[in-house]
Amino acid sequence: MRPGNASSSGCRSHAADRAGGWSQALQHGYGWADRTLGVMPLYHTMGIHSLLAMHLVGGCFVPQPRWDATEALRLIETERVTSLSLAPTLFHDLVHHPDLPSRDVSSVRALGYAGAAMTSTLVRRCIDVFAPHVFVNHYGSTEIYTFTIGRDQAGKPGCAGRPAVNTRLRLLESGEICVELASDEAFAGYWNRPDADAKAIVDGWYRTGDTGHFDADSDLWIDGRVDDMIITGGENVHPLEVEDVLAAHPGVVEVAVIGAPDERLGQHVTAIVVGTASPEELEAYCLSSSLARFKRPREYRFVDALPKSASGKILRRMLRDDTEVRA
Repeated sequence: MRPGNASSSGCRSHAADRAGGWSQALQHGYGWADRTLGVMPLYHTMGIHSLLAMHLVGGCFVPQPRWDATEALRLIETERVTSLSLAPTLFHDLVHHPDLPSRDVSSVRALGYAGAAMTSTLVRRCIDVFAPHVFVNHYGSTEIYTFTIGRDQAGKPGCAGRPAVNTRLRLLESGEICVELASDEAFAGYWNRPDADAKAIVDGWYRTGDTGHFDADSDLWIDGRVDDMIITGGENVHPLEVEDVLAAHPGVVEVAVIGAPDERLGQHVTAIVVGTASPEELEAYCLSSSLARFKRPREYRFVDALPKSASGKILRRMLRDDTEVRA
């Protein structure tokens, strides 16, 4: 799932949110009396729709007021949680936690992630840990809760999949993804922001601000945000592609890729890394991969942690702002 491309509150009806709850229950594979961990903020679309979905299936919403991976693992075990709908960074915290081997997580049968892309390395790690019966990538936004559902994460890690129930989408020539506002889950526009409506809504279609492409199976893949695109020496580089390569290195815990100002190239690819790998090791790793040479990072920066929102989303804007200050 992605945030909207306008920083203003949207007008959502109770009926639209109820439809979003049904959408999650159906497309995440929830069963009667399922139990989910309620850790995403309730002001966030993932949080409120997880709560509504549990009500609709007669299930149990196990609240965790503040994210803590140690406490989350305890709740999964003691409350016999059956489904997890989390941002990728929170899954990362769980599957790499030192307490994991001593906790029983066998009750979990369904996984769903949203809010950001998940690397193929993390997808495989989640499968190894939870062995889920259902594992979906839920791609959507606050404005229209569900765009697509990628149900085959084992076979196609990171794939956004096919349009969701009652959803139509199309790609502009630029690759930007647009979703029809006829969905029962759709909002009615931005609150007192006709300027935001004019920017995001065109002829009944919502412009997501994301770019993507369809593969030979007609499955959607997200390339990144329009604003995140790196243009280096006249070539377009999608950060997610570079991050997916770097995340597979055993010395990388987390990584975010951004464009840094460059007098000659316009921008150069910069990797912000949490981990123990050296720049030389990562450079050699990229050169040995299928990543095109112009897409490899020209600069590596190592940090103790990446800045994140309350919902676990990496705040790329903060990384870019820091890069511009340094320049």
